[in-house]
Amino acid sequence: MNLLMVIFGLVAILGLIGTVQSLKEKSILGMAFNFVTFAVFGWFVFMTILNQGFPPSLH
Repeated sequence: MNLLMVIFGLVAILGLIGTVQSLKEKSILGMAFNFVTFAVFGWFVFMTILNQGFPPSLH
């Protein structure tokens, strides 16, 4: 779960970067998809860290 959380965290960060870039370009559809990606993956990482701690406990 630890590696998956890191990968999802990177995807969330890239979604945030994409949201900022699409705001600069005034692309509404790109902004929507990037923000949804950031929100979903970021929420998963946040709740995983909140529930299991970091580093996650295996037992």
